Amino acid sequence: MTDRKSELAANLAEVEERIAKACEAAGRDRSEVMLLAVTKTWPASDVELLHELGLRNFAENRDQEAAAKVSQLRHLDGARWHMVGRLQRNKAKSVVEWADQVDSVDSVRLAEALAKAAHAKGVQLDVLLQVSIDGDTSRGGCAIPDVPELAGVITLSGDLILRGAMTVAPQTMKPSQAFQALASVVSGLRDDHPTATQVSAGMSGDLEDAISHGSTCVRVGTAVLGSRRLTLP
Repeated sequence: MTDRKSELAANLAEVEERIAKACEAAGRDRSEVMLLAVTKTWPASDVELLHELGLRNFAENRDQEAAAKVSQLRHLDGARWHMVGRLQRNKAKSVVEWADQVDSVDSVRLAEALAKAAHAKGVQLDVLLQVSIDGDTSRGGCAIPDVPELAGVITLSGDLILRGAMTVAPQTMKPSQAFQALASVVSGLRDDHPTATQVSAGMSGDLEDAISHGSTCVRVGTAVLGSRRLTLP
C-alpha cells in the first residue's frame, strides 16, 4: 500500500468501527446506514483509493470542482455521486450531468430547475429535501412548515424522485434535537411519499447521535480523508 492508501484505510476502519458500534447501541443493523464520503477539495486520486478500499458513495459540494473530478473518474465501477452543497438554479443543468442524487433541494424554484434539466437529459433524478430545522433558511434548507409543498412539487414533477430528507445540525441546537426533528419530518413525508425513506444526518463529529435517531446516511469528510485541504481558486 502507498502511504496515502494506508492512511485512508486506517481512517476508514476507525469510522466503520464507530458506525458499527453506534448501530449496535441503537439496535440497528449496520447495513441500514450508508457511509457517504465527502470528497470535496480532495483530488480524484483519493477517490480512486477509497474506491479500491470498498467505498462506492461519494459527495461533492461545488459543481465546478465536482464536474471536473467526476469526468476523471467515470471508469470507477459502481461509483455514485451526491451533490450535498447549496445549489443555484443556474447550475441545475450542469449538476444533472454528473450527480446521481442531489441532497440539497430546498426550494420550489430549484426543484423546478432540476426537473427541467433532468427531463431534457431524459433521466429521473433522485433528490433529498434539505430541511432547516431551526428555520434559518439563510444557511440553506427548507423551513419545516414548507416541507409538504416542496415535497409535492418534487413528486408531481415526474422527473424527480423524492428519496427522503437531509439536514445539517444547527450550531444553536444539540445535534440530538436536530436529528430527532428530522426523523419526525421524514416520518411524516413517508405517509404521502413512500419513496422518501432516506434520512441523511450526521457528520464526522456527530454521526453516533444521528444513527441513534434513525439516520440512514452519514456524510463523513474529515474523519475519513483528514484535515488537509487543497487550495481552491
